[in-house]
Amino acid sequence: MSVISWNEIRKNSIQFSREWSDATDERAEAQSFWNEFFGVYGIKRRSVASFEAPVKSLKDTYHRIDLFWKGKLLAEHKSFGSSLDKAKSQAFNYIQELSSEGRFDEIPRYVVLSDFQNFVLYDLEPENQLELNLVNGVTDRYDSIAFKLEDFHKHIKDFSFLIGQKTHTLREEDLANIEAAELMTKLHDAVEKGNYKGHNLEQLLVRMLFCLFAEDTGIFEIGQFQLYIENHTKVDGSDFGSQLNTLFEILNTPYQERSTYLEEDLADFPYINGGLFSDHLPTAGFSREMRDSVLESCIFDWSKISPAIFGSLFQGIMDSKDRREIGAHYTSEKDILKIIKPLFLDKLHEEFSRIRSDRSGRRNNRLLEFQKKLSKLVFLDPACGCGNFLVIAYRELRILEHDILNEIYQFKENTAELNLGEQSKLSLVDVDQFYGIEIGEWPSKIAETALWLTDHQMNIALSLATGNTYQRIPLHKSPHIMCSNALQVNWSELLPATKCSYILGNPPFVGKRYQSQEQKKEMLAVFGKIKGLGNLDYVTAWYFKALEYVGDHPIECAFVSTNSICQGEQVGILWSVLYSKFKCRVNFAHRTFLWQSDAKGKAHVHVVIIGFSKVDRDEKFIYEYSDIRSDPIEIKAENINPYLVDAPDIWLENRSKPISNVPELSFGNMPNDGGNLILTRDEKDDLVTKYPGISNLIREFVGSDEFINGWSRYCFWLKDINPSIYRGNIEIRERIKSVKEKRLSSSRSQTRELASYPTIFGEIRQPDTRYLAIPKTSSENRDYVPIGFLDSSVIASTELFMLPKAGEYEFGILTSEMHMAWLRAVCGRLKSDYRYSAKLVYNNFPWPDQITENQRKRVVEASRIVMEKRKELLGGIASFATIYDPMYMPGDLLKAHKELDLAVDKCYRSTKFNSEREKVEFLFKEYQSITAPIMNTIKPKRSRSPNKSKHTDSKNAAGV
Repeated sequence: MSVISWNEIRKNSIQFSREWSDATDERAEAQSFWNEFFGVYGIKRRSVASFEAPVKSLKDTYHRIDLFWKGKLLAEHKSFGSSLDKAKSQAFNYIQELSSEGRFDEIPRYVVLSDFQNFVLYDLEPENQLELNLVNGVTDRYDSIAFKLEDFHKHIKDFSFLIGQKTHTLREEDLANIEAAELMTKLHDAVEKGNYKGHNLEQLLVRMLFCLFAEDTGIFEIGQFQLYIENHTKVDGSDFGSQLNTLFEILNTPYQERSTYLEEDLADFPYINGGLFSDHLPTAGFSREMRDSVLESCIFDWSKISPAIFGSLFQGIMDSKDRREIGAHYTSEKDILKIIKPLFLDKLHEEFSRIRSDRSGRRNNRLLEFQKKLSKLVFLDPACGCGNFLVIAYRELRILEHDILNEIYQFKENTAELNLGEQSKLSLVDVDQFYGIEIGEWPSKIAETALWLTDHQMNIALSLATGNTYQRIPLHKSPHIMCSNALQVNWSELLPATKCSYILGNPPFVGKRYQSQEQKKEMLAVFGKIKGLGNLDYVTAWYFKALEYVGDHPIECAFVSTNSICQGEQVGILWSVLYSKFKCRVNFAHRTFLWQSDAKGKAHVHVVIIGFSKVDRDEKFIYEYSDIRSDPIEIKAENINPYLVDAPDIWLENRSKPISNVPELSFGNMPNDGGNLILTRDEKDDLVTKYPGISNLIREFVGSDEFINGWSRYCFWLKDINPSIYRGNIEIRERIKSVKEKRLSSSRSQTRELASYPTIFGEIRQPDTRYLAIPKTSSENRDYVPIGFLDSSVIASTELFMLPKAGEYEFGILTSEMHMAWLRAVCGRLKSDYRYSAKLVYNNFPWPDQITENQRKRVVEASRIVMEKRKELLGGIASFATIYDPMYMPGDLLKAHKELDLAVDKCYRSTKFNSEREKVEFLFKEYQSITAPIMNTIKPKRSRSPNKSKHTDSKNAAGV
């Protein structure tokens, strides 16, 4: 089955919604409706599914299923206005009837209901149903999604199973975790008001959180901590701090060493060990309100929280400046699962399923061996923060171990058999398999504590399953958390690589502009003097360190990273080093999505996840997103290159000249004027009204925003204008004076030189003929970046690229889907918006080679039709932003673009491209064949500093 691109599917879905917006009659139109529905995904319905499939009812009569794809999908259709509840009842009855006939292999996983204008999709085997969710309780038997026909384009990836792809729906964060974080933040603020701050405050809060958790999870007796507060502290809170310290000392003292004179309710508290209560704390002052706040927290059910809340707690008490400086971004469990599932958990579950299905006498022994394998896996997070990744990884490993034990012992049927001393040896997986490095002293302590709490939660779950108490209190094993700078320490000092299985985490995201001098020195120490180091994000140092640490060992790694390391110029700088020095391979990747924190401060960052190692995996997967907030779609890949696309391992370098024989693209004009030569529409209108004679001194001034959204800015364009024309105008004279002063005040010598020519732009590249304009920044939501011709009288800003020697052919190639696919794959991003680049995108783009005159003619004709359709639509309030909105793009324009796309495709090869992925793969191969002889014979030119202009010096700018 050919897989078309998601861009094509989205366009098809919008067209489908339009065409069926007035359909109502099931009998007359339902089958055509479903034929075209499958067509949205490039599937011929008759090749996979049938209409009116018979199924024998329980009464020995036959019913007919509206649409049936064996083992995959059952659809039940009604006329518009009919109840979909009846459709649901029929659909699920059909599934029962299939079962009664013994047609188990035909039972579909998905059921879809529709009345033309409404859809309901059911997944009968949701991912979450297959997992034992010990924290959040039992999930529904199936998941469902309901939406309107007009919103189909928003839900196209919910039907990804139609084309053999998988949607990964990951658990949302439990609201209890967020509520708990808010309670602790409230308590923090109250204690801090009493001038109890810093390390002592953080340590006090984590101890109190442990106590709150302990009395709701069986470490303490139920209500033991609350009763201690009520019975041992005064109502006004005056002795609350000292009584807490007394309790903390008891928790850190073994039973045999405690005073025999202790009150019974205090002596009954268990010995915790592990160092959590070992340090002495100064006594904190409390008020009545603060004591009441703690008692209020006791009412909350802390057994429902995930220990990953510790990260949220810590972030909640950091200010935003500190968070930016260390690059800390704490995250939800949903996002953490995006790393650990493809890194190791999915493979382990697959192995477990294979062993579980073994019906031989070796099955239980194989399960026990598999359990031992889990107990030998060792994990390292070299930027662990408060331990969220380690916590979730440990929890999921224990859940899997629980499933193994249940398969062996069948807990519900055989609990009595576990009373013979085997209980204490049931679980082999423990916290000492988890290692972390964290620069902050207190987060490292939080990580350790969070893992212990997770251990206790898992022990409770095991106790509930077996009917026997299973505890590891007092604590005997500990996680290994090193408080140190991961970029300055040898990771082998904590964990020899020979013992490590997986490296994972969320290293600091700090971009090049936000790095401190110390961080820049660390980057230099890690990478050495490599070309372009100053352009790399801080997170890249962890990639280098990880691969250096791995050595020759089969350790697999996965990091969350800013998406910029797989876009634009960073790709060539970073990955050329990782591939050449370490033979790095990308094994799986999540393309750009929104990394969300459930902590106070809500950090939202556009990120990727990259799974990498020195060993190739047999199966590789790319996880794509229909938008940055959606669930990921899993797609198999033959190879994943540094741009996170299924294509050869290639990285582009900035080039000063195009690799193809095409016109050169130039930047727009840079005012360098402090805004004094630029005018708004109102300013321009007022000046022209006041001084009609200066209208010919003012030109339209256009950048990306103005070009795409159709609004106007203007500028004084005094190049080659006789000064006598304007020197008497006081307003122009004042503006010129301000330009001179602004340039003279600059710290750059080049800018100060420009002060001698204050009447003109600092850099001038304006052509004297019409030119093709390409916006530097454009929304990722558009299928086509709007480009077009502008008259030479329209001044282009530096936010617009100019192609002066372009014609309709160049327009056609650059606005085609082929070029858009290249742009999306290799361009830099501003958040998620496209950032066009002359040196990277345009100059590296492989244009069609050796085309015929007829091929060229077809592109030119198709380009003219696109431009004619646009001309009809533009004007008035219409703009490129309006007519290129994918939801509202006029059909005639879309059709014209499709014809142009086809003409351009034919210039590259005669056979059809079935998807955008195919186009990108083809273009990378073309790039490889064009540049291979160049790369072998010519040393790439050194890129100039971005702070230095390569275009026009001050003399040329002045026309001298």
